[in-house]
Amino acid sequence: MTDHDDTFFQEMQDVKPLQTQAKVALRKGDITLASQQARRLAAIDDSPKRDPNYLQTSNIKRIGPHDVVGFKRPGIQDGVFRKLRLGKYESEARLDLHRRTVEEARRQLFRFLQDCMEHDIRSVIVLPGKGERSEGDSAILKSYLVHWLEQIDDVQAYHTAQPQHGGAGVFYVLLRKSERKKQQARELYSKGRL
Repeated sequence: MTDHDDTFFQEMQDVKPLQTQAKVALRKGDITLASQQARRLAAIDDSPKRDPNYLQTSNIKRIGPHDVVGFKRPGIQDGVFRKLRLGKYESEARLDLHRRTVEEARRQLFRFLQDCMEHDIRSVIVLPGKGERSEGDSAILKSYLVHWLEQIDDVQAYHTAQPQHGGAGVFYVLLRKSERKKQQARELYSKGRL
């Protein structure tokens, strides 16, 4: 033995082995069986997944390519609607639906309006086009847009745009104010009042 070995043994003479605790045997079969059953149930589940997009594509009233249309929910002030109709609200976002199928337009409009609400956007422009290329006398996409906008509770009002903003092929849309924006307005306009 060398000096190094002797020194090592002297240093280690008081060391005791670690006490180990009894190990618990995991029953892997139970976990495997449960996960296997869950996978089987998921594979069997044929129930249709619910589409969060509730916009309907049936029973719509057809409108013409050059028809001027407007809508406002009860409680919307006439002055607010007049300002919207005249194009006085600055557009914060726009969605162009030209040359989209009805289903593409439905999905894009729904997603667009949800995004606008999440980002506190109130005034938007939607461009369905006039539909002059549609067969027959009705503007198909424009007709669907009118129908859908009235189905969406967050849409407070809409109106055909002024000629300088695109006329019959464009809509001004006013969305509901978020709770955060309402609170900001209350704070702004109630300063000095008690």
